Amino acid sequence: MKNFINIGDIDKKDLRNIIENAKSQKKNKSQLSKSSIDSNTLLKDKTLIMIFEKPSTRTRLSFELAMKQLGGSVLILNPKESHYGSGGESIHDTAKVLSQYGDIVMMRTNKHKDFLKFSKHLDIPIINGLTNLSHPCQIMSDIMTFEELKGPILNKKIAWLGDANNIVYSLIEAATKFNFELSIASPKKLKPNKKIIEWAKKKKAKIILTKNPKIAAESADCIMTDKWISMGDKVNKKKKKKLLKPYQVNNKIMKLAKPEAIFLHCLPANRGEEVTDDVMDGKQSVVWLEALNRIYVQKSIIQWCLK
Repeated sequence: MKNFINIGDIDKKDLRNIIENAKSQKKNKSQLSKSSIDSNTLLKDKTLIMIFEKPSTRTRLSFELAMKQLGGSVLILNPKESHYGSGGESIHDTAKVLSQYGDIVMMRTNKHKDFLKFSKHLDIPIINGLTNLSHPCQIMSDIMTFEELKGPILNKKIAWLGDANNIVYSLIEAATKFNFELSIASPKKLKPNKKIIEWAKKKKAKIILTKNPKIAAESADCIMTDKWISMGDKVNKKKKKKLLKPYQVNNKIMKLAKPEAIFLHCLPANRGEEVTDDVMDGKQSVVWLEALNRIYVQKSIIQWCLK
């Protein structure tokens, strides 16, 4: 049984195969509607159970469309409407019940440790749709998007500006697997966790940490960012925004990157904060393609887990 929890846990060859399979499936889908079922219906009679502790637009829609295109079905579980971790039923028992009803689980939750606890009791594969620690599906979509437009990501420079959040954690892991240079600009109080940086250095990853956003953006092939205040952040919002104001992605920052550089954002975006309208809607922005590619990456991840 194969789970898709963290990029760092998965073999390089498997990650590359997931990306290439996603590209292939998108190509095969080019002449068909998004809602049409694939001709080979690879997952006919398979059921994906999705658990959402945190709200979602792209994760829910992309996974639902992915499973539909593969010929399978989807069940959605809202913790407020179920016994997941409450109502007198243990996480262990809920996991065992779900294992009887479905073939694979996708979970989008708050605490990574709770995700791991739940996964240990499942008898079917689980996919990490997002936790407070990591967001691996998003980064796989980002890599697919980059390569679709720019060719192999190997040795390319990816710049991150802003808070070193769960996206950054998965991005650091990806840098060790896909061998690209990652330049992270963030304030000292919001820099990446020491443990993930030490782990990446042992893997000989090309990670650059700086407080200067201009250094990170200089000659980059791609610039990435995310909302300054993440969903459920229990912080002083005013102070955090003030800290991150110098890390806004605007035209001045984009001009420091290579002329053909692209802009990525996992969405949703707070326009006028971490990114300006002229960048978000500009020629270098590929955020809508990035969102679309979630469908094909998720299709590929589901198939990998069920092989």
